[in-house]
Amino acid sequence: MGKGRKDIGRIIRSHRPTLVGYVLSGGSLASAALSQLVTFAILARALGPAEFGLFVQISAVTAIAVQICGLGASDCLLRRVSRDPASYPGLLGHNLLLIGLSGAALVAGGVAAMSSWARLGSGPSVDMPTLALLFLGNVVLVRLILLVETVFLGLGQIHAANRAVIGFAAARMVTAALACLLFKVSSLSDWALWQCGGNLLYALLGAIWLSPLGRPRLAILRDELRAGLLFASQFAARAIRSNVDLLVIGLFTPIETVGSYGVARRIMDASYLAIDALNRLLYPRLARESRDGLHLALPTARRALLAALALGVTTALTLFVLAPWLPALFGRDYRDLPFFLRCLCGTIILVGAWAAAVDLLGASGRQDARAWILNSANLAGSVVIAVATWLAAPVGTCVALYVIEVAIVIAAWLVLLRLARKHRLQAAGPVEASPLPS
Repeated sequence: MGKGRKDIGRIIRSHRPTLVGYVLSGGSLASAALSQLVTFAILARALGPAEFGLFVQISAVTAIAVQICGLGASDCLLRRVSRDPASYPGLLGHNLLLIGLSGAALVAGGVAAMSSWARLGSGPSVDMPTLALLFLGNVVLVRLILLVETVFLGLGQIHAANRAVIGFAAARMVTAALACLLFKVSSLSDWALWQCGGNLLYALLGAIWLSPLGRPRLAILRDELRAGLLFASQFAARAIRSNVDLLVIGLFTPIETVGSYGVARRIMDASYLAIDALNRLLYPRLARESRDGLHLALPTARRALLAALALGVTTALTLFVLAPWLPALFGRDYRDLPFFLRCLCGTIILVGAWAAAVDLLGASGRQDARAWILNSANLAGSVVIAVATWLAAPVGTCVALYVIEVAIVIAAWLVLLRLARKHRLQAAGPVEASPLPS
């Protein structure tokens, strides 16, 4: 008994830094998620189901655009700065240039596309200045704010990264409270101005936080463009798949239903915080462990898989139990919210099942394999979701989401294990390279 207790104590002490880091990381994301839910509740009540449904649809497009903004340059910053902090000035300048250039194109293109799309739906209309403010605030400014967190993570300053996450969530909540509760904002056009102004102020605060770290060296690193594009394409494809239902469902159901479904989806997005907290700590570690071979980091990925599954099951059960009480928070007009949330809550378990595998592929530099998996599943999944929504909205939409997540789990682990075996054999001796499975 005494020896067993000593062994357990030794294991706990050896993993204490990781556990403390996860608690701090998870706590920051939990605070951010809670603030985000409060923000959604304030907006849902103030705007009403119709205008909030339109806001959800526009936010779906900006969620896709923000993944493209910067062309994936944040990945090379996190990956290379975690290995060589001296590379920070050049990588920061690389990020700023790509955010500015791509952001300008995305704002112009997004306003033109969304002004046409809004006329197809059954909801209220929206003018171009409102769209421009929403795209500027939710794409360019949000990408700059997210860059602050990435810089601190790359430099190993976890506390500063947590502060940036919590601060941004709190700033959005305070902005919504001031606008909707104090100044009685009740239209999307007025909220667009408040949101863009709040994000601008927080982006300037992030610039002040980064200023002691050194000035950026403005130059585009051509050797990182391909890897960045592959990285961005994965998240853009996932964002398309994650938001196509919010766009299509508005064509076949009343805009009020889009409001209830959109609230459920945003709650699900916030619920991924347990998995995200694990991943944001795991990625730099996987990058270091896989430097001399992907197979060397496989044990860490397997342990992360077990932890992610436990976190996913716990979160899904919590959402299932709490679902009937949520309309009291967001408003009684969102009557379909409990049904949608209970249908969707199981997807977080499947996300936890594939997260560690794709993170190891990316951290080891195999962005091609990671892009092959996520882009194929997400682009094909977008078509599946659109067809399922057209045939049997909204139940068909939920079924399609589960099918896609299962496909990603299977593909991610099959490809990872095959590449790990290949790297292990290469470490033992030269072998003939084999292509990825088709």
